[in-house]
Amino acid sequence: MNIDRLSLNQITTNYWNVAEAVAGSKAAGIRWISLWRDKVAEAGVHESVRLVHNAGLKVSSLCRGGMFAAATATERSQRIADNRRAIDEAAELGAEVLVLVCGPAPDKDIGRARDQVAQGIEAILPYAEAAHIPLGIEPLHPVFAGDRSVIVTLAEANNLVSRFASPVLGVVIDVYHVWWDPNVYQEIQRAAGHILGFHVNDWVLPMGIPLTARGLMGDGVIDIPRLSQAVLAAGYQGPIEVEILNQEIWARPYPALLEDIKTRFVVHV
Repeated sequence: MNIDRLSLNQITTNYWNVAEAVAGSKAAGIRWISLWRDKVAEAGVHESVRLVHNAGLKVSSLCRGGMFAAATATERSQRIADNRRAIDEAAELGAEVLVLVCGPAPDKDIGRARDQVAQGIEAILPYAEAAHIPLGIEPLHPVFAGDRSVIVTLAEANNLVSRFASPVLGVVIDVYHVWWDPNVYQEIQRAAGHILGFHVNDWVLPMGIPLTARGLMGDGVIDIPRLSQAVLAAGYQGPIEVEILNQEIWARPYPALLEDIKTRFVVHV
């Protein structure tokens, strides 16, 4: 695959702010960028819009909304309000999708937390529909069930999409989170028509801290080409984000890193 669909997820160059990530992407000939809300907040939404527009880039996604489950009704209401703000930010940035990382259980009741996730999505859907902002449920690997998301399979995400049948609700597929699933290929096929994002990276052994253990494509055990072919066969035609959380990669010189990413993207995706 050529690099036309390559998007730099901002977390991959974690030490760059919005201005640096935008300038670096443009210099590398990368046409898409995925922005993170904390970095957008530092720069300001209006300034982030200006930077992206002036560079001629497009925003593949804004990360993140979600985190719906909470111990009290007040906290859940606050999180709904924050998701509405995230939708507003995504609309202003012209993002293709707002990524939903759905959140962990506030206690040990994972079933109740999943119910709260569904309730949270239902609560923000009318706002997203009015703003014409797609919401992409990103299932995370089960290792993150305790601290990041109780939605841990693509099947669960697909079930939520089917349950609400909204034109703006879909899934985001990250190879790091789904590669292990024996049902992944049938669930990718089931997701046809509502795949809103696709992220690539690799699962490197020996395993470090799961959050920051992702590797560059080709350095790990994931069959990235097969997953990529399945996602494309399911009809996904959008940008493909390289999203890597890794302290060693963050410490590399970023211009050289982007050249490495481009090469690996062509070879492995």
